[in-house]
Amino acid sequence: MTLRTRRIVLEAALAAAVRREPAVEVRRGRRVDALAVRAGRPARVTGVRVGGETLRADLVIDAAGRRSPVPGRLVAAGCRPPAARGRKPPDGARLSVPLVPAARGGPRDRGRVQTGSASAFALAGVFPSDNDTFAVNLVLSTGDPTRGALTGPAVFEAAARRFPATAAWLGLDPEPRSAVLAMAGLDNPAGPPSPTTRAPPSPAWSTPETASSTPTPPWATARALRPWFDAQVTADRGNERRLAGSAPPLDRRAAARAACAFEDPVVMRARAHVRHLLRSADEVERHVTAWLAARPEFARRHDGPTREQWDALIPA
Repeated sequence: MTLRTRRIVLEAALAAAVRREPAVEVRRGRRVDALAVRAGRPARVTGVRVGGETLRADLVIDAAGRRSPVPGRLVAAGCRPPAARGRKPPDGARLSVPLVPAARGGPRDRGRVQTGSASAFALAGVFPSDNDTFAVNLVLSTGDPTRGALTGPAVFEAAARRFPATAAWLGLDPEPRSAVLAMAGLDNPAGPPSPTTRAPPSPAWSTPETASSTPTPPWATARALRPWFDAQVTADRGNERRLAGSAPPLDRRAAARAACAFEDPVVMRARAHVRHLLRSADEVERHVTAWLAARPEFARRHDGPTREQWDALIPA
């Protein structure tokens, strides 16, 4: 079972859970002004400064996201700049709409509800959420000349209705809750942190906090997390090549990952575990290999529009 919700709802639930923890002290409305750093080789972060107060900690976690000021503060304290590299996946456009109350639960059919469709050059997906809300997403290559036209609501909806998965949800006659939102800057940054007590930057729901724990050497952090980063970079590059038309036309393995997860709950759970860093991507690939071996006739099938049908939807 997968529980889907909007980020704001998840953050509210996490915040409420943290407040109930007797060993956690939450200080809201206070901003970290600087890091407390002890000089040495390597330098060591020993806490944070908030106003005129220094809060000491064995471990300081930067959870301020990719625009965090912490890298600059580390450099100002004499640390080497954090090493980072990334890969930007294809851009997309997103429209968030609520379901009408009578349609609670999504489209009805005899099987499982389909949430994704694909063309050779585009992907379409639905993200069901809480309170009768769902998001419709279209993904194109950054080099696709029609991408800009999708910011128009009428063009976006017409294109989304050409994919069976998104057409079924839009057939519920939902009410839009926003304009078409372009998703940009979806980089995958990674790299070893500079000081010994700082974890790698990661998007999260809070500003930098302090915690008491045994410091983890930066090389150990990088070695532990690198397999998931590399797997995501590989997936992003594969999607980018495929949407740009430079990938092999019969990419059976890429198609099988989604197909077998839709059919096999074991694979679906395994893929969820990979996303949450609980299992390695190699474990899912073993499932995919076995699934393909049992289905030698399997081939990628596109249920979305052809290029000619797509281009006909875009105003000249």
